[in-house]
Amino acid sequence: MFGLVISGRPVDAAPQAISETQYAFQVRPAPAFNHIVVFLLPGTQLPPGTAASVYVQIPPSQEFRLLGGIGTGKESAIFKVSGGAAATGDIVVGISIEPAEQVEAQLATLKMGQQQSSNAMVVAGAGNGSPATTKVLAQRIIGNAFNFLASFGSDVVPLKAFQDWWVKFEKKVELDPSFLEREG
Repeated sequence: MFGLVISGRPVDAAPQAISETQYAFQVRPAPAFNHIVVFLLPGTQLPPGTAASVYVQIPPSQEFRLLGGIGTGKESAIFKVSGGAAATGDIVVGISIEPAEQVEAQLATLKMGQQQSSNAMVVAGAGNGSPATTKVLAQRIIGNAFNFLASFGSDVVPLKAFQDWWVKFEKKVELDPSFLEREG
């Protein structure tokens, strides 16, 4: 159902089936690589109302990190894989077929996390003590709330409304970083 491409290597179209909805590719870390392509094989379709989340596990870590997703309308994707050169064993690329709403929520959370990381790096480099601490605290609080609310899916909490609120809230923190330190 799925294929994997790493530049300079043959196409791998035979993942190990972990379950009816979970698949894994074992990838040698050498020669080193920075990107992978995951795709649906021609002539295959995901079940209606589903999409596929793509994860990576880079040893020695046992944790799977979400890279992104594929599905109807986006049958392939290129993912940047960091840390592959330092892997102490085979890298695992995992694919999980899940309800499309759940995948969308995970991708929204991933995107929000990437934005927070980017903002935290900019703030850390600014050299300001108190405003950076307040902004990072606010980002952590809201990021945690977003992750929690996103787990309920888009039918319960309109993620677009929350994302719009987050953009406004973050702008307020940038304009007045100490507003969280005041009551009311």
